[in-house]
Amino acid sequence: MMQKNYKQEFIRFLLDTGALRFGDFLHKNGGTIPYDINAAELKTGMQLATLGKFYAKCYLDKIGRRQTVLYGPAYKGIPIAISTSFALSANDLDIPFFFNRKESKDHGEGGTFVGYLPKEKEDIVIVEDIITFGKTLRESACLLQSLSHVKVGGAIITVDSMEKGTDNRTFNEDIAEELGFPIHAVVTVHDIVSYMEAYPRCTTSEQLEKMKSYVKENCIKRRF
Repeated sequence: MMQKNYKQEFIRFLLDTGALRFGDFLHKNGGTIPYDINAAELKTGMQLATLGKFYAKCYLDKIGRRQTVLYGPAYKGIPIAISTSFALSANDLDIPFFFNRKESKDHGEGGTFVGYLPKEKEDIVIVEDIITFGKTLRESACLLQSLSHVKVGGAIITVDSMEKGTDNRTFNEDIAEELGFPIHAVVTVHDIVSYMEAYPRCTTSEQLEKMKSYVKENCIKRRF
């Protein structure tokens, strides 16, 4: 299945920067998983600017040109929110952003949040790297409830693992239903497998077979 060009470009970017690796990594269930996503590997201005461009492409693809407010949970979500906001400005969308402190301040400007304070009826879009257990997303949703006059309209993450949840839903779809807003991903694990098949030189045949086997056993089939 053909991917949108930006999805292929994003996977190449993750591979080139080392943010996407193949091997045997510890999984949350105690077993192993044949790939790893680590946005902490993106450590330069150019890399973060590029990351923001891909999140902006996903935003435009899934959310459109709707005016929202970006929220980046500390710590990994902070540079994602800033770089995505900057990238969207190149598309004539002036999207404000804010993030949280791990500990509230009782001096200076004080409070829990830093940056733009959402106004009444404004939608918030949470941006972070990946969902493992969903802890950060749940904490973010709970924290944002203190802003009673706004609502969370969605979230954007790097990669959707498409791992099985309940009743033929993915794990991320279970979390989305629980929290009451959609979770969008720049790419899915199926996109990664498709890329590996289309560009065999980027990985080994053994890595590809491990990925295909893992996805077949643990992930919901591609739906889109």
